[in-house]
Amino acid sequence: MSTPTVDVANKTVELEGITYKIQALGEDSFTVLVEGIPVGRIVFTFGAANGVPEGDTTSEDTLYAIGEAWFAATAE
Repeated sequence: MSTPTVDVANKTVELEGITYKIQALGEDSFTVLVEGIPVGRIVFTFGAANGVPEGDTTSEDTLYAIGEAWFAATAE
């Protein structure tokens, strides 16, 4: 898996040619969308990112990588 590229200003994460839009649900909880369609959620709990897929289009591992990159970039 390649390294995600985070654009905090535009609230996006690009990974393997796909741009994921990050939309806040709460302080540490976000919906991840591809072309306006929710594909999962990323949540920061107990000091770690967690990915929760919605459906079978995006894997938990992909959401985990997106979450790790997003939370690292926004913690700076």
